[in-house]
Amino acid sequence: MTDQQFTVVGSQHHYRGWVIDVYTDEVQMPDGTTAKRDVVDHPGAVAVLALDANDNVVMVRQYRHPVRAHLLELPAGLLDLEGEDALTAAKRELHEEAAITARQWWVLLDLHTSPGMTSEAIRVYLVRDLVSVPDEQRFAAEGEEITMTVELLPLDEADVMAMACDLTNGPAVAGVLAAQIARSQNWASLRPANSPWAARPDRTPR
Repeated sequence: MTDQQFTVVGSQHHYRGWVIDVYTDEVQMPDGTTAKRDVVDHPGAVAVLALDANDNVVMVRQYRHPVRAHLLELPAGLLDLEGEDALTAAKRELHEEAAITARQWWVLLDLHTSPGMTSEAIRVYLVRDLVSVPDEQRFAAEGEEITMTVELLPLDEADVMAMACDLTNGPAVAGVLAAQIARSQNWASLRPANSPWAARPDRTPR
């Protein structure tokens, strides 16, 4: 069955926010009937699973207002700068949030975070050969990032935390478990950092 058998025949725009837009689409199904589907349009994001020489994962603990909690996450950020490609954005976020750069970059996995209601797609990179950013070149935090902390978590502990529900951020859980699998395969499943990303081609907001 092809995607072309589901056609948007009408759309109502409800809200335009700082990051997201909200629509109700009227979708024609393959049998000719139509149904309404609420859609949160999202610019996409990137996340970085950085492993040091001892296989510790570089994590950040950040306040997330919608869930009213500080969550342990991978360094990550929105693809909201016009003209900025995903790899450049990931390098920027790693620098800003974790104050490190990396000499080796691969694609670990691509995710649709909640495809039943949002177009959000996230690319997770795996990086090695880490380098600390000098103090004078570090990013000045603002907003929720003022209270952000950087923590090292052994990869073998991170997957235990994920299975125990102590690590609940979606890209972090997926990244940690994927990294364990990739390591067990001697990293053979990793893709080049500039691999095509079908889930998020160059796009403009609706």
